[in-house]
Amino acid sequence: MNHLRLEIICWSCLLIAMAVSTEAASVWKLPTAQMVYEDLEKCRQESLEEDAPTLRCLVKKMGLWTDESGYNARRIAKIFAGHNQMEELMLVVEHCNRMEQDTSHLDDWAFLAYRCATSGQFGHWVKDFMSQKEVER
Repeated sequence: MNHLRLEIICWSCLLIAMAVSTEAASVWKLPTAQMVYEDLEKCRQESLEEDAPTLRCLVKKMGLWTDESGYNARRIAKIFAGHNQMEELMLVVEHCNRMEQDTSHLDDWAFLAYRCATSGQFGHWVKDFMSQKEVER
């Protein structure tokens, strides 16, 4: 009987942990240009103005990067959903993420994958998104 009770408690704990992690993942919100600029300033200061560490810091703060799997293509695509090319964008981000993956040099991985992904149309979308901050002023 005690064994069954212990098993029920273990399963309950597992379900609670899964619910908490699912809730934490669903809390992510689309960033605004203002939020990006604020985080960018903090990251520049933390990384002493170096490009690759600044970028990795920024995308981590935005919830778009983990050191284990790199860029979160789905979240990036949600930011640019208005362009109606989410699947294509996700493919580009995932391709660049895999191509540049280097877990021993995380800053370089983030920077090179970003440069790869933004070398085409997506790069123009990023510039347009960031220019929204200028319009808000």
